[in-house]
Amino acid sequence: MFLQIFFGYCALMIIASGILAISLRNPVHCVLMVLVLFFHMAGLYLTLNAEFLAAVQIIVYAGAILVLYLFVLFLVSLREELHLDAFIPNPWVGRIIAVGLALALVYVTPAFTLGEKGTWSTAAINELTHTKAMGQEMYSTYLLPFEIAGLILLVALVGGLVLARRDEGKIEEAETTSDQQPGPKEVTL
Repeated sequence: MFLQIFFGYCALMIIASGILAISLRNPVHCVLMVLVLFFHMAGLYLTLNAEFLAAVQIIVYAGAILVLYLFVLFLVSLREELHLDAFIPNPWVGRIIAVGLALALVYVTPAFTLGEKGTWSTAAINELTHTKAMGQEMYSTYLLPFEIAGLILLVALVGGLVLARRDEGKIEEAETTSDQQPGPKEVTL
């Protein structure tokens, strides 16, 4: 009974904090709502007896990813961003689109079928622990998709470094032009 009440609480808090994260005007408050969402997601993992995933959720997402969001917020000029025109000028158009997408999701949900059962029984997972079972499955059965995901992340990292790199010639040119102060020119006779 307690698990059902806790699941309902976590589910309602996830929905509420998700809605608040996209509807609040202050970006820092939006990030704090995402933090609440991440902690309640970790709570849902605990109800599934997946303690490792709950710890990873808190360490990686609530720790690292959220700090990255905050750095971006503080580095971007928010005053200029808040004065941009909205992508959809009328908020009712966005609400109608959201309701349409929700109805499409409800329409498609009955067609969802469960996949095949895995090779791991509950007794085998309890004997070996969740983390070891997940590691054995990831590094044996799903090794190729794991390596492909690693290569995609490596390509994204290299692409980000290439985009962030500054050309030395342009930097030196900008420094030399900024050193030359405009002023009265000397005239020699």
